[in-house]
Amino acid sequence: MERLLVITASGAIGTLMFVWLSWMLRKQTMKDYVMANQWLMHPNSICYWRSGMAIVGFFLYFMSNFQSLAIFIFTIAAILDGVDGMVARNCNLGTRWGETLDPFCDKLTYLPPMLGFAYVGILSTHLVWILIGIEVAGQFFARRILTALKISGAANNFGKIKAIICFVLVIFCALIDENPHLINIGDEVLLACIILAGASVAFKFIPNRLYADILSTLNFICGITSLVLTHELRFGYAICVIIVGQLFDLFDGRMAEKHGGTKYGPYLDDIADFVSFGLAPAYVIYQSGGTLAWLFGLIFIAAVAYRLIRFVTVDKLRTDLPDGIFNGLPSPAGALIVLGAALVMPPHFLAAVAIISSGLMISHIRFAHFGRIILKQIPRPLFFLISSTIIVALVFVLKTKNVQMFGYLILSSVIIYMVIGHKWRDAGQST
Repeated sequence: MERLLVITASGAIGTLMFVWLSWMLRKQTMKDYVMANQWLMHPNSICYWRSGMAIVGFFLYFMSNFQSLAIFIFTIAAILDGVDGMVARNCNLGTRWGETLDPFCDKLTYLPPMLGFAYVGILSTHLVWILIGIEVAGQFFARRILTALKISGAANNFGKIKAIICFVLVIFCALIDENPHLINIGDEVLLACIILAGASVAFKFIPNRLYADILSTLNFICGITSLVLTHELRFGYAICVIIVGQLFDLFDGRMAEKHGGTKYGPYLDDIADFVSFGLAPAYVIYQSGGTLAWLFGLIFIAAVAYRLIRFVTVDKLRTDLPDGIFNGLPSPAGALIVLGAALVMPPHFLAAVAIISSGLMISHIRFAHFGRIILKQIPRPLFFLISSTIIVALVFVLKTKNVQMFGYLILSSVIIYMVIGHKWRDAGQST
């Protein structure tokens, strides 16, 4: 209990510090202070400070009896990871060296304690060393190649999300260390970090214009995988895979908007969406059983197909529809309604939910685009934190196999989106 209070207090203090600094950096006086005290506030200096704090925290935790102080120091160091980038952007202090230094300091912050927790038996030693191998290869070998090719080695979204999850994993291990009776999902989260680390390195060598197409392809693969898992009646796993596909779908739009894409990208995106958010959920409806389940599955497929066709042939050409506003509920949200209901409701209720979801998708009720409207109102660190939370939540569900909790979590997330999406619909129309 004491350790949980320390973690909570540390997180609260660090978050308040981050919010305060974010607010202050909008003022010229704070920018002048940063420029006059670069030994303290330059982004590179912040990297050095947090690395030093992490090293001190490591020795205090594993080689002394000051574990609570170590947790506090490490938590502040982890939150400072978002501060250096914020200072760099607001004060125009980004440097080429900083692009290399920032991810290196991240690794220096979370890898040593992860290794320490591995050797006390909380994490898998083999998995930690695999992560260290990927991180070292990415930091020292991949970056040399990137430098020779004159390609930026700055951290991408995969790397940033992975870093946040690693920071959270270290804090979680400290909690497990004092409370071994808690469910240990450390190795499963660590495996997610390994996958993200590999993706982070691989995507640095891929031309930016291919990012969106690759993510759409991964979304398509998730849809096919979900169909196979549903056929085997492994609904929980099938739904987890669809949600992973939704993460890819979320990122492919952001990448296409930021880096462009190929001429086949929009078609690939539509096909992936139809499979992952149309066919896969409809097959879940069918396999869930119940009278006329096949009919309700077909209705859902038809609604998703109609919605996608209307979006491509009509909505995109409309001048009265603000950019980033959907005409009808987006198919990923429609899919989530059905998938959440499939886990917590009997077949006859699921059929009714499928009809409601289909009606919302083909309706003319307007919702804000989650990526283009809502996420733009969310600070970047919070966006990465939300993405990390989703991944950790999926890992917890897979570990505990608590299907009911998973279903209610999905349904609550859709309701929150619909409320916020409708609110930002009005904001989008007024701008």
